[in-house]
Amino acid sequence: MRFDRAGIAFDYPDNWEVDVSEGAALVSVTAPEGGFWTVSAHAAGGEPLQLAEVVARQMKREYTHIDVERAGETVAGRRLEGFDFNFSYLDLTNTAEVRVVGTATVVYLVFCQAEDRDWEHLAPVFAAMKTSLVNALPPPDPG
Repeated sequence: MRFDRAGIAFDYPDNWEVDVSEGAALVSVTAPEGGFWTVSAHAAGGEPLQLAEVVARQMKREYTHIDVERAGETVAGRRLEGFDFNFSYLDLTNTAEVRVVGTATVVYLVFCQAEDRDWEHLAPVFAAMKTSLVNALPPPDPG
């Protein structure tokens, strides 16, 4: 399936549930197993990594036993920065990641999370969704 609204465009599996926030600045897609992938759009300005740092601070407040590791990756020729998380919730171990990528006018924050028993098969789907989002962005400004 294809989501394309209010400057956010990406592909997602047809059996996943889409939830769009008021104004479409936040879109969440939930897997049948319960893992989820979220993208939010924010006005450009400042350092994009600061958005990911806010998420990392919030995760540390919510989960007392959490491992947070700085992470980055290149997707479709663009550098995405953020953090990886490992934590326990309701006696289950979970993995999550947050990444940010910016254009001249918008910074996109991508967050995904799943229980570890589902992460192995959901992570490639999350990655494909992230790649489709990045591929839909306008080309980077050469200057």
